[in-house]
Amino acid sequence: MKRKSPKLRTVNKSLPPYILNQFSKDFPYILGQEIVYLLTSKGKSVLEGSEWEEIFAHCIGADWKPSNVGLDDVVLGNTAWGAKTVKSSIKDFRTLKKIRLISGRNSPIYSYGGTIDISTDPQLIGGQVLGIWNERVSSIREKYKNLRTVVLVKSNDLSQVAVFEFDTIRYDSELFEFSWNKNGNLEGFDKGTENKKFTWQPHGSQFTIIETVPSETLIIKLKQPEALDKTKILKAIGFDKSWVTVERKK
Repeated sequence: MKRKSPKLRTVNKSLPPYILNQFSKDFPYILGQEIVYLLTSKGKSVLEGSEWEEIFAHCIGADWKPSNVGLDDVVLGNTAWGAKTVKSSIKDFRTLKKIRLISGRNSPIYSYGGTIDISTDPQLIGGQVLGIWNERVSSIREKYKNLRTVVLVKSNDLSQVAVFEFDTIRYDSELFEFSWNKNGNLEGFDKGTENKKFTWQPHGSQFTIIETVPSETLIIKLKQPEALDKTKILKAIGFDKSWVTVERKK
């Protein structure tokens, strides 16, 4: 009699909660509702980065855990997200090609010591800047199997937004060519091409990564809500002077 192989129960615990950029069917409506509420309650078209973190967490049923590193602001199971916002003046977000994301302050002087000016070997400094980024990514990946960045591209009046994700990765400095530009900032290009991927500013140490907008990007257009009447709102909640306590320092 032929021996049968035992049937094993296997569970892949490293899978993310959903495929990259495959948001649930309810996601755009929850997001739209949250933005409209924000516009109505604020009375102005302002959506800050921390608000986007909280909104995204709500949209996917995750925990909002603001992080100093900025790479794991939202957590769901074994997956963490860094959430970014960026404005765009492009009229039709379907034509979005690339965006620039401010990705932290990477200071080689603080991390490696020494001094830096435009006479310093750009390849050396580029490697150090990426080394700082890579160390941050590695520290988060020790805690989470999957690490992503979720981006909200927003129009000035928030009537149009685009949402997309990408895996947050480490970068091999050997794959990029670095040079100083006329403004004294460092630029990193995919080796052998004119495709710019990074910028780094010595003054302030701001590190920027240029990302390609994927074809799966979700685009949402929103009807602008009417402004609420402040007097009517206060009357509706029963506000009067008893809500205010006045004291003076003796």
